[in-house]
Amino acid sequence: MTHSQQLFGEAARIGWRIKREIRNELTLTASVGVAHNKFLAKVASDVGKPDGFHVVDPANVQSFLDPLPVTKLWGVGTVGNRRLQQLGIHTIGELRAQPRTLLDELFGGWGEQLWELAHGIDDRAVVPDHKAKSLSHETTFAEDITDVEALRGWLLDLTRQVAVRLRCNQLRGRTVHLKIRFSNFRTITRSHTFPKSTDVTQELWNAGAAMLTKNLPFPPLGVRLLGFSVSGFDTAEPCQADLFCESENARNVRLDTVSDWIQKRFGPAALARAAELVHAGE
Repeated sequence: MTHSQQLFGEAARIGWRIKREIRNELTLTASVGVAHNKFLAKVASDVGKPDGFHVVDPANVQSFLDPLPVTKLWGVGTVGNRRLQQLGIHTIGELRAQPRTLLDELFGGWGEQLWELAHGIDDRAVVPDHKAKSLSHETTFAEDITDVEALRGWLLDLTRQVAVRLRCNQLRGRTVHLKIRFSNFRTITRSHTFPKSTDVTQELWNAGAAMLTKNLPFPPLGVRLLGFSVSGFDTAEPCQADLFCESENARNVRLDTVSDWIQKRFGPAALARAAELVHAGE
C-alpha cells in the first residue's frame, strides 16, 4: 500500500475500503491483514477468516506471532510439523527460542528463512503484476453428492465462472482440469488439452462434463468437493463470428458475449444456464 497512501489514505483505511466494496458489490466476505511485510500481512489475513480484519503494529510483532502454531510459517508442512511436535515445539514463539543450528538440522537451507519468519522478518518485494498460470473455482459441499445430474449442474456453474474470468482477462486456455474429492477423502484429477486454446463456456463445459462421468466411482460413493480450472494461456484475439468461426462456435461466442453483458449489468445471479438449476433444486 506504500505508493497508494497519498491517494487513498493509510493502509488500514484502504483495507476497510476493500472489504466494504467487496461486500457491497459481490455480497462476499473478505479477510484482510495489514502489516509492514508480505508474510505478516498474509498471517494477519488468516487470523479472522472468513471475515477478519487485523492490523499488525511493528512494535507488537512478536506478541502477535508467538502464540500462533508453527504451521503458520511458510515451509512447515505436515512432515516438518510432526518433527517439531516431537521436539515439543508447537508455537512460533517456541520455535523462535530455538538456536539456528537446530533449524538448520531440521530444515537445511530453509532453516534460516524459518528463523527470520519466526522473528517477523520478510524483505521480499510485493510483485502486483504476477501472471497467474491457471484460473480455477472449486466448491466443497455441505453434504456428499451422489446425484450425477446435480454434479453436472455444479460443474457447469464452476465452468461458467472460470470462463467469465478468462474473457474478462482476455485470455484463452488450452488445458482444462477437473478435481474431485470423494466422501472417503480420495482425491483425483483429470485433464484434457484442446488442439487450440479457447475461452468459450460450452467448449470448456463439454470437456469437463466428459471427464466428470468417465470411469468414476459414483454413485454410491459421494462427492464432497468439485473443482474446475483452465491453464495454458495465450492472449485472446477477436474472432469474427460467421466469417472465420464455425457456425456452432459462432453461436456460442455470441451467447457468451450476451451472457457476460447481462451479468455485468445486473449481477451474477441475473442469468443461468438450465443445467445449473439442478444443483439449486429448481
